This record gives sequence, C-alpha cells and structure tokens, in this order.
Amino acid sequence: MSVQIGNIDLGEFPLLLAPMEDVSDPPFRYVCKQHGADMMYTEFISSEGLIRDAAKSLKKLDIFEYERPIGIQIFGSDIEHMREASAISSQAGPDLIDINYGCPVKNVACRGAGASLLQDIDKMVAMTKAVVEATHLPVTVKTRLGWDDNTKNVQEVAMRLQDVGIKALTIHGRTRAQMYKGSADWTLIREIKKNPLINIPIFGNGDIDSPEKAAAWRMEYGVDGMMIGRAAIGYPWIFREIKHYFKTGQHLDKPTFAERIDACRTHLVKSIEWKGPKTGVFEMRRHYSNYFKGIDNFKEYRMKLVTAGTFEELEEILHEIEHNPKFENYVHSVEI
Repeated sequence: MSVQIGNIDLGEFPLLLAPMEDVSDPPFRYVCKQHGADMMYTEFISSEGLIRDAAKSLKKLDIFEYERPIGIQIFGSDIEHMREASAISSQAGPDLIDINYGCPVKNVACRGAGASLLQDIDKMVAMTKAVVEATHLPVTVKTRLGWDDNTKNVQEVAMRLQDVGIKALTIHGRTRAQMYKGSADWTLIREIKKNPLINIPIFGNGDIDSPEKAAAWRMEYGVDGMMIGRAAIGYPWIFREIKHYFKTGQHLDKPTFAERIDACRTHLVKSIEWKGPKTGVFEMRRHYSNYFKGIDNFKEYRMKLVTAGTFEELEEILHEIEHNPKFENYVHSVEI
C-alpha cells in the first residue's frame, strides 16, 4: 500500500532524506536522489530571513525538477512571520511545506523556534494552523519526543497537529535535552502509529545507519517510512542498500572505490554549478573525509583535497587518487 502525502505518492515504504543545516543543499540532494532517496527537504529556512529577503535564506529556496518530490522546511518563533514564510515558500514551487519543531541547537531553540515550541503546544498548534491556511500545498511537521524526559508530549502533538491539517509527521526519537547524544528511542513513535485516531503517515527518524537496522525497526515499530540524516553524509548509497535489503534480504555490494570518487566528483561539480567556483570549492571541503572514510593511508590526499583552491586542482587530485596503485585493494569493495 502506497504512502500518500496529499496527492504525493511515495510508494510502499519511502526513505526520506532529512533536512540538515549546511548539508542538505541541492548538490548533496542530487547525489542522494541518484542513489534512491524517495523524498527530500531543503535545509531549514528562517521565516525571518525570508520576510526580510535575506540572500542566504532566499538561495535555500532553490529547487530543481529532478529533486521531486521535495519539501521546503521553514522555522521561526513568530506566528505571523511563519504564515508569511509559508506563502513565500509556496511560490518557489515545492511539493510540500515542512515545519521544523525539532532543531535542538541553541541559536534556534533558545530563540523560541525549532524544538522550543515543544514547551508551548498551544503556540505550536496556532503556528501550524497559520502555515496550513497560508498555502495550497500539503504541510508536514518534523519534531522530537519532547523537550526533556519529563515532558515527552509528542502524542499530544501528533493528535493536535493532525486536527489542524498536517498531512504527515516525522518524529526524531530523542528529546531536545538529548541533542544528538545517546540512543534514539522509537517506542513512543510506535504508540503514535498504533493509535487508531492517527490517520496521517508517521515517519521515524534517528539512528538508522544500516540495512539490518532499517529492516528490524520497520517490523518492530510499524512506521510508514524512515527519514535518514547523518548516515547519508558521504554515503548516499545507504538508500539503495536499505531498499535492496528490504527486497531481497541480501546485502548489496558496498560502493567500489571508483563509485566513491565518482559520487564525490559529481557532488563537487554540482556544488560549483550552484554556488560558483570559489564558494563551491570551499564548502565542498567538509565532505571529503566522509566520502573516503575508512580508507587506509588516505590522510595525505585528504589534506590535498581540503587545501586545493580550484576545480582544476581538485580534478587532478581525484584523478591521481583514482589511479594510485596503493588503493587497488579498494577497487572492488569498500567497507564503511
């Protein structure tokens, strides 16, 4: 049975790419889409930034046809500003609008946005209603279990947000107090999914980093799909590996060394196309160690990659890596 968000058909058990600040930009989304992500989101975008036409916020509205279905994720602390941001985002032509009620970082949560709204459910409901009313698109929400262990109120959140019109809910299995530490707990996510009064898709998020875990948790927690974040950084093959395991019960071969270089090069090219040669090269530096994680004797090349200043230099380094005999053992299979 297909999962539907409004009129968007996501197939039987969709794998979603999480919106991650400074990561989930169009170049990164491109390589994840190539390797099986079913739906993706922009980096979260400040409602304040959109309203005052801040260049950085407006740039994040860039979406491309090959990315569909894609959602624009917005966050903020002011209800009217979120209403305006919803309308502005809708004009960029996404398939849905997503509200971030999950970001735990200080400069978001301590300004009354993101996970902070878990401390004021009435305001969260009013804000969500405003966003829903301001757009013709489906509205979804991403949130956490609660603010801390004493206030795990996500069940109330799910019911009340469904009542004001959201079409799907993604739940990260940690509280705001946990940040990204400890283990994600999906037991409350399962309870929400089992609640007969909940009729929207429920997606689980947090700690999905292998095909085996994805398959086990799919059975154990009964969610409609999964959102994958950190495990996809430098390893977009996670999506195709999970899908293959679901289908066959077998492990797909790990990406070859050549595939790693190809994905890295594609990411670099897309980064330069979207950001320009200077910024594109500079901002790609955060990704190299992830693409070549676990490869012995790679430090020298990692240093070269993060200090190169032009595409031509980087292309030369990647070519040299590709043809270096000391990496021959990695040609057929590389473990992460």
